[in-house]
Amino acid sequence: MAGKEHDVNRSARSGRFVKESTTARQPKTTTTEHVGKSRGDHEVHRSTATGRFVKKTTTELHPSTTETQRV
Repeated sequence: MAGKEHDVNRSARSGRFVKESTTARQPKTTTTEHVGKSRGDHEVHRSTATGRFVKKTTTELHPSTTETQRV
């Protein structure tokens, strides 16, 4: 599957990949990311609880419930 676009599930607490069933059970601390061919040139920060964009300082203060993505 290398080089193809697909979705992956990740724990915001550990940063490790998790099963889709884990994402369904723990939506506040997991996220689904789309990975593939294109990679962005800037970073965005999101809350895993709400999915909303947050500031970089929020990500630094709450690393277990936020994530940084390149878009």
